[in-house]
Amino acid sequence: MRNRTRTTVPRIERAGEWLLAAHRARAAFAPLPADLAPRDVDEAYAIQSEFASMRADTLGQVTGYKIALTTPAMRAMVGVSDSIAGCMLDKTLLRHRPDAVARVRAADYVRLIVEFEVGFELAEDLPSIGAPYDRKRVAQAVAAAMPALELADDRNADYSLLPGNALMLTADNAWNEGAVLGAPVRDWQHIDLAALQGVATINAAQVGTGHGRDVMGHPLDALAWLANNLASRGFGLWRGDVVITGSLVTSKFPKPGDLVRFEAGSLGAVELYVE
Repeated sequence: MRNRTRTTVPRIERAGEWLLAAHRARAAFAPLPADLAPRDVDEAYAIQSEFASMRADTLGQVTGYKIALTTPAMRAMVGVSDSIAGCMLDKTLLRHRPDAVARVRAADYVRLIVEFEVGFELAEDLPSIGAPYDRKRVAQAVAAAMPALELADDRNADYSLLPGNALMLTADNAWNEGAVLGAPVRDWQHIDLAALQGVATINAAQVGTGHGRDVMGHPLDALAWLANNLASRGFGLWRGDVVITGSLVTSKFPKPGDLVRFEAGSLGAVELYVE
C-alpha cells in the first residue's frame, strides 16, 4: 500500500496529529491552524476522539470521562452554551491505595491544575440506544461514588483568548490529564449528594468549599448529562467506566511540595502530593 501524503490525510486526523505534537513539544495552548480548526461542535469532538486515540498508544484506552464548565458563569466566560465532555485514559487514573498517597511530578505538566470533584464508577452499561437518561436511571447504574481530584494542564493558556476559541478547548480534551480517585463508597445511596459539602485544602490551609448541588444541580444530573452527550455522538458508558462530574471548588495550581486534600463529607477524602 502506498503511503498517504499529507494532502490525502483526512483533516480531522491531521488536527489530532497537530494536537499530539503540541503536547509532546510542551507548547503553550493555542488555536489549531485555520485549515484544521473545528468548524462546529461535532468536529471539535471528532478531533478530541482522534487525539485521544493517538494518546492511547502510550496512556491506555479510554476508561472514563470528565465534565468541564458545569456552571453558567464558567460557560459564559468561555463563550459556550453547554458543558464539555472529555476522555480519561487508563494510565492517567491514580486509583486509591490505602497504604500510599498519590503522587505526581509538577515537571511532567506545563502548568498543573487540580480540581475537586465527585466521581462515579459504573456497575452496568449505559449505551446510546438507552438515551435519553435521567437522574433516576443513571443512579441505578452506579456501583460506587468517591471523592476525586482531576488532573489537568492548561499549558499556560491565555484565558482572555478562550471566548474566541471555545471549540479548541473541546478538541484539546478539555485539558484533562487524568484523575486521583478516592476509596470507592459502595453504599453511597444513603448520602445526600446534592447537600454534600466539599472542602479543599493545600498544606492543611483551606482554599475553597462547595456543595454537590453546585455541579449542574446534582452530581447525578451531571452523570446523566454525560451519558446523553456521549449518546448524541453514538457512544456509550460501559461497566467499570469512571466519571468525574465537575469541580465543587475553583481550580487550583499546586506547586512542588504541596499536599492537596479534598474532603467530601460522607464520601471520605482523597489526597495528592505534588513532587
